[in-house]
Amino acid sequence: MPPETHLLAVSTVLFLIGCVGVLARRNLLVVLMAVEIMLNAANLAFAAFARARGAMDGQVVVFFVIAVAAAEAAVGLAIVVALYRKRGTVNIDRFTSLHQ
Repeated sequence: MPPETHLLAVSTVLFLIGCVGVLARRNLLVVLMAVEIMLNAANLAFAAFARARGAMDGQVVVFFVIAVAAAEAAVGLAIVVALYRKRGTVNIDRFTSLHQ
């Protein structure tokens, strides 16, 4: 098993990749995938800290984050499909106003 510092380094890199994906991309599906990468990076950090402390509370938080990520994916994909049907695109720049 790798040491906690390596796990935290991988978690940091994954979180930065997710941040760049959210900030730089204009496709709504790619933004949702980047958010999932960020949530998985947080899960990895929680699991690493839980292992380092020898406690189970970090793993419980990981299960909570997985549940939130599943709900976010379901709701997010439903919104993306609805927006695509209404406007014909998933480009974020086209969704400046939701009342049109």
